[in-house]
Amino acid sequence: MINLVQNEMTKLVGKRRFVVIAVIIVVLLSMFTYAQAKEAESIRERLGTVDWRTELQQQIVDMQNRLSSSGQWREQIQIQIKQSQYYLDNDVNPSEPGAPTFIRGFVQNSAELFLPLLVMIIAVDIVSSERSMGTIKLLLTRPVSRFKILLSKYIALILSVSVVIFLFGSLSYIVSAVMFGNQGWAAPVLTGFSSQGGELDISGVRLVSQWQYIIQQFGLAWFISVVVGTLSFMLSILMRSSAAGMGTMLACLISGAILSNMVSSWESAKYLFMVNLGLMDYVSGSAPPIEGMTLGFSLSVLAVWMLGSLLVSFTVFMRKDIY
Repeated sequence: MINLVQNEMTKLVGKRRFVVIAVIIVVLLSMFTYAQAKEAESIRERLGTVDWRTELQQQIVDMQNRLSSSGQWREQIQIQIKQSQYYLDNDVNPSEPGAPTFIRGFVQNSAELFLPLLVMIIAVDIVSSERSMGTIKLLLTRPVSRFKILLSKYIALILSVSVVIFLFGSLSYIVSAVMFGNQGWAAPVLTGFSSQGGELDISGVRLVSQWQYIIQQFGLAWFISVVVGTLSFMLSILMRSSAAGMGTMLACLISGAILSNMVSSWESAKYLFMVNLGLMDYVSGSAPPIEGMTLGFSLSVLAVWMLGSLLVSFTVFMRKDIY
């Protein structure tokens, strides 16, 4: 099994997918860090101060002014106002300057779409590409069961997801540390906010160090990436064309980002995997897409989808004729 996994990892590295992913991350990071630096400079010039309390108070005023014309976003903005006020009342800076704060925000905004897209680049053709090139036939002639062959591919996929997350975290730190400095790892972060019926529940709020909060975020991001990778792995087996599998998964991810903002009255939509990818929202205290959804519920739904995809993948691969 070790040799099979090593063989799969060698093939993935040979395709230079990780190099492409690293380049994409660096380019986007450079753009985002520059944009954030310019935004911070603009705010300082507008307010005439670097005091975070003044800046946060101005943000609260701006959000209150937007309430009358916010439409379907009204509930989310109200929750953000209450969260900001809670930070202000407890004298906790939610935007402590430094690389850790940038990483925290970047992970939160990347976990639902950007990271899954990077994982999809690796996972969606892990089997279909070998079928189209005919190399899968050569692999199946070896005295190894189909189950072990597919298991080795899936283990290689899990290792690849871990490498992608490691690259994402390492490059995020390097680029943001150069731009913003390394301070802020021990800065306090308030977590445990929850939203019920449009009201912010602060009964479970607790104070943690920023490094602990970031580790929690990366854990959730890794789980989301594994789920999306497993679903892409299934499509790679079901579809002979890598392009078809990539298009299908891309459509699912994009539709999930849209549905999350539009399905509040469609209760059964909470069982769709794409609606449950926003695990970071539970950590930050944002309102769930559908009333009653919790972190535990979304984790359970995603786990069921992942296990179901594995069952389909192994069943089809072991029974299907390879041609």
